[in-house]
Amino acid sequence: MNEMLRRICRRNFCTCSPRPWLFVGLGNPGDKYRGTRHNVGFEMLDAFANSQGIHMETVHCKAMFGKGFVNGIPVLLAKPLTYMNLSGESIGPLAAYYKLPLNRVVVFHDDMDLPCGVLRLYPKGGHNRHNGLKSVIYHFRGNGEFPRLRIGIGRPPGQMDPKAFMLQKFNVTARERIDAALLEGAHALEQVLSKGFSESSNCFNTTQKYKHIRLQTLPT
Repeated sequence: MNEMLRRICRRNFCTCSPRPWLFVGLGNPGDKYRGTRHNVGFEMLDAFANSQGIHMETVHCKAMFGKGFVNGIPVLLAKPLTYMNLSGESIGPLAAYYKLPLNRVVVFHDDMDLPCGVLRLYPKGGHNRHNGLKSVIYHFRGNGEFPRLRIGIGRPPGQMDPKAFMLQKFNVTARERIDAALLEGAHALEQVLSKGFSESSNCFNTTQKYKHIRLQTLPT
């Protein structure tokens, strides 16, 4: 009976009008990686889930998973438990399970090409040497036409190894910028659900452009 109820719930959620969105935060599971630069995708997803009162308490397709409605729009939330470099092993099956087109899958990830705390919404793209995105694209059969929320973490200082930089925790100044960005990102994602990706991203990216100019020369 429980399995039958699960199938009914899944079918009802999948046939909702409009079609559900899948929001995915990239990161590494475990306390060792909590609060590190490479895990801001997880943090953004948590910020959005908390702002909407959506609980992520189940494991589904190798991800911590939750689902709910935001102003009547169905949304699925996932944090892959596969570790960053294998993120696609979770996201690919999730999108297939719910029969979602790639333009309804938004991936949140860290980005060293943006100053710390600056955000961007992009409709598609390559992996830009990001191993998490590389895995996602691979499991989408080489297709990179899914939206992303890029979360700036800045560049490593001096000759520091980028891998070591990504696995470090934020200092006080950077932490303040990221915390502010999480609030901005959660609000932007709510707008994506209500207004669609194109309209929301155009407005949001304009405001973030000015933030980029203001922050790019400031130390973190």
